Amino acid sequence: MNDLAHRPYIVGLTGGIGSGKSAATEHFAALGASVVDTDHIAHALTAPRGAAIDAIRNSFGDVMIAADGSLDRAAMRARAFSQPDARRQLEAILHPMIRDESARQCRAAGGPYVILAVPLLVESGSYRQRCDRICVVDCPEALQIERVSRRSGLDEAQVRAIMATQASRQQRLAVADDVIDNGGSLAALQAQVDRLHAAYLAAARAR
Repeated sequence: MNDLAHRPYIVGLTGGIGSGKSAATEHFAALGASVVDTDHIAHALTAPRGAAIDAIRNSFGDVMIAADGSLDRAAMRARAFSQPDARRQLEAILHPMIRDESARQCRAAGGPYVILAVPLLVESGSYRQRCDRICVVDCPEALQIERVSRRSGLDEAQVRAIMATQASRQQRLAVADDVIDNGGSLAALQAQVDRLHAAYLAAARAR
C-alpha cells in the first residue's frame, strides 16, 4: 500500500457520531467514487457466519451471540461501555480484520479514487498513514446529539458517553485537509461534496 503506483488515491473520511458521514459518503458514491466503509466491514464480520463470530464467541461466550448467529450488538454495547477491558478485547478481535479487509477493498477499487470511511480515523494512526488526504464532516456538538437522539432514541447522556469515546471535534479538525460543514441542509452538504469530488478527481489524475 505504500507504493503509489500500485494503489489508488485515497481520501480518509471521518466525523463524530451524528455528523453526517453517511450522507457525505453516499453522495461521493453517487458521483462515482469507490467507497470502502469500515462500519460496513465490521457489520459483515459480525453478521451470522461472519469471520469474527467464532473469535467473539470464544472470548465472550454465547451470551454475546444473538439467536440468528450474529453479534448481539445491544448486549455488547452495554458491556463495552461499562467494562473498558471488554471494549479493548472486542477491538483486538475486530480491528486487525477490518484493517486487512479495508486494505483489500482499497486495492480492488475500480473508481477514480477511494473514499475510505473510518469513524475512528483520527484515533488510529494506521488508517491515516494510508490516506493521501483527510476529509472531516463537521457540525456543532449540540446538533450531533440532536440527530443521534432522534434516530436512535438514546438520551443526551448516552450520546455524550459515545462521543466521549471518540476524538473531540477539535482533534478531528486539527488533522483535516478538507472540512465539510454539515450544520445546514442536505443540499448544502451535497454542494460541498460536489466541489471536493472535482478536486479529488484532479488530484488522483495528477498523481
